[in-house]
Amino acid sequence: MTGTAAFSWWAAPVLLILMAVVFRYFMKGYSYIAHLLTLSALLIVLYRCLPQGASRVLTWILIAGAVLFTVFETPVLLHSRTDRDCGRKYLIVLGAEVIGTRPSRSLRYRLEAAQRYLERFPESVAIVSGGRGRNEDISEAQCMFAQLFAAGISPGRIITEEKAESTMENLSFSFDLIRSLGDEPDGNTAILSSSYHIFRAKKMARSLKVRAAGVACYPGNPLLAVNFFIREAFGVAHLLLFGR
Repeated sequence: MTGTAAFSWWAAPVLLILMAVVFRYFMKGYSYIAHLLTLSALLIVLYRCLPQGASRVLTWILIAGAVLFTVFETPVLLHSRTDRDCGRKYLIVLGAEVIGTRPSRSLRYRLEAAQRYLERFPESVAIVSGGRGRNEDISEAQCMFAQLFAAGISPGRIITEEKAESTMENLSFSFDLIRSLGDEPDGNTAILSSSYHIFRAKKMARSLKVRAAGVACYPGNPLLAVNFFIREAFGVAHLLLFGR
């Protein structure tokens, strides 16, 4: 093998690994794209080094993996929109990162969608759900309450739920709040989240015996959205296998 040929053979995996490092350690929120780039680099090396029989086995493993990924990803894509009949008495707004006391970009998109929903359905009440995470000065629920109030939503239409630390807790605690008000969440609830998260959130609600409508908001820039759509396939698989 000539020096030029050797360089061309190593160039692709090395470049992919360098790109993976950039996405993983220098760009926030792109870890699944980094994993995909690393896997691509590894596959190039394996196909170059493995004997023909082992390469065939690897190909069949990849095909099986692609089929499974498609099975879990398809409902994520199909449900990544707002349901047509989404008007409900209660709107559960799922929290996202707070930076200090200000909403992150992802949370801001959810709040903008929540404001539009509450203006469209003036009888609806929002339940803003999310506890205080690491490096957050206030809870996600407090941040969402303040932002919606500043946007002109009456405080009487905003209920805060500040204990939840996961989506399942967001939903479970919010459903408990609705029941404490003398209502039943089943059929009376809509869940607002980023578009890639709607299917899994609705699936979790069904596991808690609640049928809920989905309200999808903008997921962020296209490349970041790709990262989260990839992540959701694994999240759905975990939910179906382990129930959480």
